[in-house]
Amino acid sequence: EASVSKNSATQFGTLFVADDPLTVGPDPASRSIGRAQGIFALASKEELNLLFGMYFYFTEGKYNGSSVSIFGMNRISQIDRELSVVGGTGVFRLSRGFALTKLYSSNSTTRNAIVEYWLTILHH
Repeated sequence: EASVSKNSATQFGTLFVADDPLTVGPDPASRSIGRAQGIFALASKEELNLLFGMYFYFTEGKYNGSSVSIFGMNRISQIDRELSVVGGTGVFRLSRGFALTKLYSSNSTTRNAIVEYWLTILHH
């Protein structure tokens, strides 16, 4: 954590890295179908906004071995959030589209959250 982050009401500059299960539902016991891996940073001095880069790598089913990359500003204060699908691999090669998010739960002490992503993807 940078010194600027400690003195900021929005923790500006704080960086996080994720390597989390990608599941079929919001229950942590849901069947795992891959990994959600990426990096995000608190990138606003006025609001809690995350600069967000994540890819979903599938390890099961018909998308096994393929991935989807999303990127954008994740505005924490908004209930409805939209991020860009900026690419993919395998089945999702040359992907474009958008991802809508829904927060199911969060824990500010552990900084963990369960988030649902609905992706609309155009690909070859």
